[in-house]
Amino acid sequence: MLGRRRLALGGGAAAAVFAAGSSGDAGGRRAAAQTRDLTIVSWGGAYQDAQREVYFRPFAQRTRTRLLEETWDGGIEVLRQRVASGTNAWDLVQVEGDELLLGTAEGLFEPLDWDAIGGRDNYIPEAVSPCGVGAILRSFVLAWNRARLPDEAAPRGWADLFDIRRIPGKRAFRQGPKTTLEIALLADGVAPGDVYRLLGTRAGVDRAFRRLDSIRSELVFWERGSQPPLWLANGEVVLSVAYNGRIWAANADAGHNLGLLWTHHLMALDSWVVMKGSPNLSRAQEFLRFAGRPEVQVDLPPHIPYGMTARGVNERLPPHVVLRMPTGHLDQGVRISDRFWAAHRDALTRRFEHWLGA
Repeated sequence: MLGRRRLALGGGAAAAVFAAGSSGDAGGRRAAAQTRDLTIVSWGGAYQDAQREVYFRPFAQRTRTRLLEETWDGGIEVLRQRVASGTNAWDLVQVEGDELLLGTAEGLFEPLDWDAIGGRDNYIPEAVSPCGVGAILRSFVLAWNRARLPDEAAPRGWADLFDIRRIPGKRAFRQGPKTTLEIALLADGVAPGDVYRLLGTRAGVDRAFRRLDSIRSELVFWERGSQPPLWLANGEVVLSVAYNGRIWAANADAGHNLGLLWTHHLMALDSWVVMKGSPNLSRAQEFLRFAGRPEVQVDLPPHIPYGMTARGVNERLPPHVVLRMPTGHLDQGVRISDRFWAAHRDALTRRFEHWLGA
């Protein structure tokens, strides 16, 4: 699913931006026609709402840059098609780790000028790559509605996602094999350190699908991060895999009473990339420099509690905010292997889609 939103600048900034386009100077009109808005693509929902407040609007106002926001649901094939079409209009895109690796290898992204965006030393090491700079550390957690499942009935681990006798009702996973297969093996008793070794074998993949078969009649799948909080709140599902930040935001913004479990949460690092051939490379890197400053990043977790990538952000946050973030629970987490999924996603997606349609 794709969405679009043009960011309106406030006050004098808007007047100044639009004044150049309304000038009677023909040269100015030609230059304006050759320049398009800086287009930034992210995940939508409560997360993109927070990005707008912390990053997009302040950057647009300070630099008098016109921004166009769009949303997407991910997928390397989408990026491949856009570059191959020759008509791609996206500049900055937030991608998952395996998409970063594949897109870099396939030449879908522009190499970053690290001096232009603040320097490698400004970021945690995991956030630094030739064509990508880390945006957030987010986690997939097990979530439920406390109003429907009181504390004594609440899930204690991923195994309860598969225990339809103890907790009957529908349960929701993210569409696709990524995270779904890891969770199936963790629920089947596989140690976190052995998950990807097993998923690299036919026997391990078969084992994960057998676990999914055990609750197939109760499975539903979501495509957008906004769906799990909504489904939990209205009772469509009793348990769901969900982004930690979306669960917290649903409680804070909509007054829900959703619980989440950090035990063996699956951690993922998303990155910003600049699409190959973007005419806005310079402005995109100017944005990345702004959004990578720790004094700017520190304002995002109070809006939605994802881990930040600039050095020193956690030290600036109150302890209660850090405890809402994946970085406050690193000892309980399982890091998603981007290299594994870059190598195996196509094959496992075919297997998943065949299983889903069988």
